Amino acid sequence: MKIRIVNNSHHPLPAYETAASAGMDLRAYLPAAILMKPMERTLVPTGLFIELPAGFEAQVRPRSGLAIKKGITVLNTPGTIDADYRGEIKVILVNLSNEDYVVNDGERIAQMIIAAHEQAEWMQVEELEATGRGEGGFGSTGHK
Repeated sequence: MKIRIVNNSHHPLPAYETAASAGMDLRAYLPAAILMKPMERTLVPTGLFIELPAGFEAQVRPRSGLAIKKGITVLNTPGTIDADYRGEIKVILVNLSNEDYVVNDGERIAQMIIAAHEQAEWMQVEELEATGRGEGGFGSTGHK
């Protein structure tokens, strides 16, 4: 699949790091480093603009290493970029650690996955088909 992209940053385009990778890393595009205090959130620009085909979305997700090692994650996970959005891709980061964290220009801050999706058409009915699970939720199927 070919996707049109404008790169206003001085960083390379997002790329798959391995042949079987699902996500491409997004890099911070910053004129100056951002200091994030514990529990602080910030909007980090990437300098990227994309044109997705209808029926596809881009999902912005945390990088697992950054999350486990530094406590930095994407706040609205996964963030959805719709096919008709033409603005800059920006990432909402949050510092869930107890220490300050500095986001530097060019740092890999999140990953982006391109995924197909469907649009649902609602069919309003009076009742739903019964299942074995029924209304059970929130741990009703057990722990193991």
